Amino acid sequence: MNLRIHAEERNLIDRAALARGTNRTDFILSAARRAAEEALLERALISTSAKSYAEFVARLDAPAKPNARLRKTLRSPLPWNKG
Repeated sequence: MNLRIHAEERNLIDRAALARGTNRTDFILSAARRAAEEALLERALISTSAKSYAEFVARLDAPAKPNARLRKTLRSPLPWNKG
């Protein structure tokens, strides 16, 4: 693969690759691979029966059932209010 790239963009990529402990080629290939996987996953189609879908939606719409972990979480201070 041969790319023409402005020096400013190349330098940005080089700095990011260095920060990740890799070289420009590996950095670009890794980023391109992630972008390709994401693009394909966005188009993934999951099909199920009407009954299974209705059960899934019902679980999403159901209120959370109280349990020890949920009670602890609700009693915990908000992380952004810690000072």
